[in-house]
Amino acid sequence: MEIKKNPKADLNRDSGLFFVIGLTIVLFLVWRALEMKTYDKEEISLDIVEMVDDIKEDAPITETIKTPPPPPPPSAPEVIEIVEDAAEIEETIISSTETSQDAIIEEVVEVDDVEVEEEEEEISVPFAIIEEVPIFPGCEGLKTNDERKVCFQQKMQEHIKKNFKYPEISIEMGIQGRVIVLFAIDSKGDIVGVRPRGPDKLLENEAVRIVNALPRMIPGRQRGKAVKVPYSIPITFKML
Repeated sequence: MEIKKNPKADLNRDSGLFFVIGLTIVLFLVWRALEMKTYDKEEISLDIVEMVDDIKEDAPITETIKTPPPPPPPSAPEVIEIVEDAAEIEETIISSTETSQDAIIEEVVEVDDVEVEEEEEEISVPFAIIEEVPIFPGCEGLKTNDERKVCFQQKMQEHIKKNFKYPEISIEMGIQGRVIVLFAIDSKGDIVGVRPRGPDKLLENEAVRIVNALPRMIPGRQRGKAVKVPYSIPITFKML
């Protein structure tokens, strides 16, 4: 049996390609149809606008107030006359009723000289080198200066032991220490210039109280003249 068709002429071989091409063309036409827009034809009229360069506005009319001009300055005289002082002016002297300063000075000079007594500075001689030490009450019968020194110191210790009183607050707080009291026996035998140096204010106050209770003494002498004698004494506060 003879074959009537050419085996190379197979139409189904490229059918897929043709189908894709045809589908693409159809989709393109559909897309263009959807994107196509139609416009209604209308008549457009263009108005001509005239541009004006300057816009003139009517400014309000205001009335100007006229002020009178200032008066002209006075004219200078043509000729200046120089008048000489012919008449003498009498000087008026005002006399004061108060006494002048010169008169006061003269009156002061005329007063008799006033005698002013110059206060002599009190001489201070240390206790260790003074010729005659201050005499503590009870040491008057001693003759030599060394005996009076020893008696003075003994009486001083007895006075401290007799008048010593430990501050109660210092005992409660456990405060103790040594207070050095500086003072002087002036030319009249009085105790002056008491100054304490210690570790606590309460102890210092008690030491000052003891020294201020010292009796009045016979002042010390240097070359037969009463002088001030500085002295210092330690007072120890110790709890047993």
